[in-house]
Amino acid sequence: MEIKLRQIMSKETKMGEASKPRFEFRSFGQNFEAAGKRMSRLSMPVPEKFWARHSDEIYIMSRTNDVNNTKIRDGKMDIKTLVQTVDGLEQWNPLMKGEFPMLSEILKNEVFTAFHVSTPDLLKEQYSYDEFMSMITEHADLQAVRVHKLRSGYLVNDVICETGIVFINGAKVETINLESTDVQLIKQTIKEIGLQGVENINYLQAIKRVVGMIDKPLAN
Repeated sequence: MEIKLRQIMSKETKMGEASKPRFEFRSFGQNFEAAGKRMSRLSMPVPEKFWARHSDEIYIMSRTNDVNNTKIRDGKMDIKTLVQTVDGLEQWNPLMKGEFPMLSEILKNEVFTAFHVSTPDLLKEQYSYDEFMSMITEHADLQAVRVHKLRSGYLVNDVICETGIVFINGAKVETINLESTDVQLIKQTIKEIGLQGVENINYLQAIKRVVGMIDKPLAN
């Protein structure tokens, strides 16, 4: 059982190693204590590296895009795209990975295209991280948002699960998440931990609600 657990965790928690893209249920709010407790009690033992994980990331929010999720961590950019929604669960796929300095061609054809906004004049062959962030700051439809995450991982019904505290530009919210390639297993696990009827809110939507790009509340 422990060998099986390690195989699932190592595959499902690294981008591109799963046999096919995962489906996700995630929500954000002020309190998921009850569901989090059930998640932890139903979970198989997980490797220590999943007990608590910290990360600092920058998400690039676009007023005109809700399907491509762009974040930067440790100077590297990661863009995922929403492939489809099945039974309320979202399936995301890697769209682009890159690091700085970044070629103008990539910024034009992949990055700003993913934002669904006009591309600034790119007069240089490549741009540093600081130069890119300056373009984001100056763009009327884009906003860089700092996000700090403290996440705890679990495994219920072979579904990768997570609870977390997230600071979005300093605003503290809670998140809870379930991921698997199997839609039915996620739905079963949602029911078992008591999340029926809770709105599925991805990071794009949650951040936009917190910073005021979308006039909607979080799940609770």
